[in-house]
Formats: sequence, structure tokens, C-alpha cells
Amino acid sequence: MNATHPTHTDPGDGWSLVVPLKPLALAKSRLAASAGALLRPRLALAFAEDTVGAVLDCPRVRDVAVVTDDPAAAEALGALGARIVPDAPAAGLNAALAHGVRAVRSRRPCARVAALNADLPALRPAELTRVLDAAGKFPRAFLADAAEIGTTFLSAGPGVELEPAFGGASRLRHLSSGAVEITLAGVDSVRRDVDTGEDLAAAGALGLGPRTAARWLPAAG
Repeated sequence: MNATHPTHTDPGDGWSLVVPLKPLALAKSRLAASAGALLRPRLALAFAEDTVGAVLDCPRVRDVAVVTDDPAAAEALGALGARIVPDAPAAGLNAALAHGVRAVRSRRPCARVAALNADLPALRPAELTRVLDAAGKFPRAFLADAAEIGTTFLSAGPGVELEPAFGGASRLRHLSSGAVEITLAGVDSVRRDVDTGEDLAAAGALGLGPRTAARWLPAAG
């Protein structure tokens, strides 16, 4: 699964997911207390690799666009099969997501699109499948994070603008914008983003992806 498929206009041929990733030197600053300054950017990349790898293993997903200007991340995630979209707006998370959606729909105008956090190191393809199936019933839908304050997933059907409002208390903003909240049980891996050492421990309880486990478990002792 990669970015070299011909253009299609049939939304039934799978979802396109947009994953934003800030430069690794700036990513996951709140993890420094637990991981240290040297391991922190390596963990941020491992989170993204495990997230993108799981997404590409999801049978509902046609392709993944990663919006990033980080050369190391672009190389690693491109090698997994993601399409790399430079963050041309350089104006924050929501601008990056809107830019990524435009890049996807420049090739497939009727694509079903979804934004997904890059820090879901326990992500399970089967759980993402259930979320996508639920999201497909609505013009726009979202999934709250494990804290029920933020958002890890936001979708838009064919011909519908994504209208991302990520950051902080985004659950309420997405609700207010008319997006339908997905309330499935048993999709914890899609909700468990990681910002702190406590979050990483909770993701570990779900089962870390291979790249995150390889970098974190030896450091954690």
C-alpha cells in the first residue's frame, strides 16, 4: 500500500489517513522527564512508525499521508509505505492536517479522509477497522482520547471538509462543529495517545508496537 496508485474517485476503495508529525527535535517535550533528552525524539519517531505501520495493516485503509518536514521521519515513514507531504503551511497542527487532506484529494477528489494522531504506539489494526466502519456512517465523526478531553481521530466523508480543531480540549470543539462522537467500547488502542510517562505506561499495558518496545523497554529497565 503506497502513494503510487492511480487516481480514483470511488470512495468505496478505502480510506486515506492523514498523520501529522512535527519535527522530532520538538516532538513529545513532556516525555523528557521520563525518557531523557536523547531518547525522547527517538521515541517520538518510534510512536509514529508503529502508528503508521498499524494503519497500513488495516484492511480499510488505502493509503497514508504523513505531513512532516522532518527528514529522518520522512525517510523512515516513507520506507514503510506512507506518502510524505511537506508541511508547506508550517502553521501548526490543524493547518498541516488541512494541507494533508488537500494533497490526498488532489489525487482522489472523493476520498474518505481521516486525521489520526502520530502518537498511538499501541494501535491495533482491528480496532482502527471498527472505528473507520463506525465513522463511515456519518459525514464527520471523531474519537475522543483516553482522557476524554482531546481527540485522536477525525473523519470526513466524500465531499465533506475535515474542519480539524485539534489541540487541548478538542473533543468539545469537534462536538460543537457538528462532528458525531464515536462511542465504541474496546477501541482503547485508537484512543491511547502518549504525551507523558504515565501515558506511555498505559500504552504499555495495552501492548506497545515493535519499534516503540525496542526503544523503550530496555531504557525502562
